[in-house]
Amino acid sequence: MQHFSATCPKGFEQLLQNELISLGAEVVSETVGSIRFQATLETVYKICFWTRIANKILLPLDDKPLKTDQDLYDVVYRLPWEEHLDANGSLWIQFAGTNRFIRDTQFGARKTKDAIVDRFRDQVGTRPGVEKVRPDLTVNVRLAKGRVAVAIDLTGESLHRRGYRLQQGTAPLKENLAAAILYRCGWPEIAKHQGALLDPMCGSGTLLIEAAMMAANMAPGLGRSDFALLRWQGHDPGLWLQCQEQAQDSVRLDNIGEIRGYDISRQVVDIAEQNIARAGLARQVRVSVKPLAEFKKPTHTAINPGLIITNPPYGERLGEIQQLTVLYRLLGDRFKSEFEGWQAGVFTGNPDAGKFMGVRAHKKYKLFNGAIPAELLLFDLQPNQFIDAPPPDIILTAPNDPYKVTDGARMVMNRLQKNSKQLSKWRKNNEIECYRVYDADMPEYSAAIDVYSDYVHIQEYQAPKSVPEETAQARFNDIVAAVKQVFQPDIEKISLKQRRKNKGKQQYERADERAGRTFNVQESGAEFEINLWDYLDSGLFLDHRPVRNYIRQHAKDTKFLNLFCYTATASVHAALGGATETVSVDMSHTYLDWAKRNFALNNLRSAKHRFEQSDCFDWLQNCREGFDLILLDPPTFSNSKRMKETLDVQRDHVRLIKRCMELLSVGGTLIFSNNLRTFELDYAALERYSITDYHKPSLDPDFARNPKIHQCWLIRHGD
Repeated sequence: MQHFSATCPKGFEQLLQNELISLGAEVVSETVGSIRFQATLETVYKICFWTRIANKILLPLDDKPLKTDQDLYDVVYRLPWEEHLDANGSLWIQFAGTNRFIRDTQFGARKTKDAIVDRFRDQVGTRPGVEKVRPDLTVNVRLAKGRVAVAIDLTGESLHRRGYRLQQGTAPLKENLAAAILYRCGWPEIAKHQGALLDPMCGSGTLLIEAAMMAANMAPGLGRSDFALLRWQGHDPGLWLQCQEQAQDSVRLDNIGEIRGYDISRQVVDIAEQNIARAGLARQVRVSVKPLAEFKKPTHTAINPGLIITNPPYGERLGEIQQLTVLYRLLGDRFKSEFEGWQAGVFTGNPDAGKFMGVRAHKKYKLFNGAIPAELLLFDLQPNQFIDAPPPDIILTAPNDPYKVTDGARMVMNRLQKNSKQLSKWRKNNEIECYRVYDADMPEYSAAIDVYSDYVHIQEYQAPKSVPEETAQARFNDIVAAVKQVFQPDIEKISLKQRRKNKGKQQYERADERAGRTFNVQESGAEFEINLWDYLDSGLFLDHRPVRNYIRQHAKDTKFLNLFCYTATASVHAALGGATETVSVDMSHTYLDWAKRNFALNNLRSAKHRFEQSDCFDWLQNCREGFDLILLDPPTFSNSKRMKETLDVQRDHVRLIKRCMELLSVGGTLIFSNNLRTFELDYAALERYSITDYHKPSLDPDFARNPKIHQCWLIRHGD
């Protein structure tokens, strides 16, 4: 027996624990999103094939206190990697978490890799390679709460990917979420009695396929083409093949009740049919085009009462929200007129909409569909559960809707109104349409709020660990509510960036609907392209507005260099200010393409404006040109794979500045800035130059409340 760990989405822990026990594992402990258990290798193989809930199966190797990056190296180095990986094999590191010494996950991954390869060199004289695609060993490292946990990933790609869904609709459920919903609805027991399953809004068919797999006793892992453990040194091919054959022999496709799905979209039904066929269930699951108004019991054959399960559209825009009243009322009417005696489950991101069905839910489960809070409503479709639906003029709101104004939201509203009033005269006099209106002014409501013309960008700051997740979410909802009330933007014009665990770039609308959407804004006579949805930043650093204005005012008849140029907004201002040449350097093709579009927006098409895709360290080293005006605004830290070395602005600023000064003409100016709050300029190492602190002049009124947002100096050659 060995110790293992299985991960799952938050809220699925009890279901996963039940699965593990049923497959022969001994559960040791449960944490949020994870179950530790003991099992034989054979049981682990069975879990890989049969789990419908887990995301990953991990083999823990160590869990130790950690402070520094050297501690990480030492913990990893001491592990017997030669027992798990051939020296001529390949590995890949999955690293999560940061602390004050390991400030970047890529740095943590590289430190882990160094420890492993050094161990191999010392033990066997050679080292494995690094390979992201199908490595021989995938190492999972998690840094949290002052400890580091090191494990081997035995599954590779998440187990929720069964292999049948190569195409999907607009908002598909993950396969293990669909399985969890079916478990909660009691589908396995209904399926034992050959009960039917119907989905009136089936989308790409995930609920139908998972239901059929359960009914047919089909192991979900059979459809996967690869598991990471197949290349692990501890793998037993014979035992694996035995477990695989047992899973194949367990399939019973001839003992399934009627399983049917419907959708109003022919395109979506076509996708569902392809997914069903790929799962090997084309004869067991049928889908067809049918609107909800025509949903009724199939009449082509006698069927046993069973389960109606569906995941209706959530609705994100205000008009869509109101249309949900009609949809849910119609769904309830169908339930009452056609399916008395059946069970029903409605998985919804709009729990209040369930009230319009006119059927009382006997049970509710709170779940998440990705980052969207949702509920599973269970119904026993008996006459004594049928009730009168609310009148249709009741206004529905979306989950966490901005219109729900709490006392906390009113506090934020008051601050936004106060800040807006204070900035109004300055904005009017300077024709400012992009500005920061709020920056964690009230610490408990910790976010930055930026206005871009008639769009609003809300970026949440990381909440302290002492703040419960539910509290942090409620406060963020208050911020959104306040923004909606004060600025009255269309819901599509609010962009949300949440930075809590598992949130990623959560947005108020489904990301695929706004991905790639851009709009243009004005700044001091220049026009720039903005994207609030695809990247962490928007394309325009608002705090550097005064620096860009300085460049424009001093650029006439100069040759301008913009290092780490991002979208080259400063270069546009230099060109508009009369610079004879501009050179914009960045390592990212994406940002340089964006920069070229910014130049085109401003009708700047001269060959004198160049864009150099390069590591700035390398470019500076090889540059043989002179410049009259240089902007050096490096990131705080970078260890991109395309860089030969890491960049740490505190460590490297002297070297960068000195090289820029070698390229700067007599009488020229180097503008050096960065956003590291703890940064200290090494005046002693730069004493030969004339240095002017430009910090205060580089802050406009909208950033004066947070003077640590950046630092800035003007550096010139001394007398």
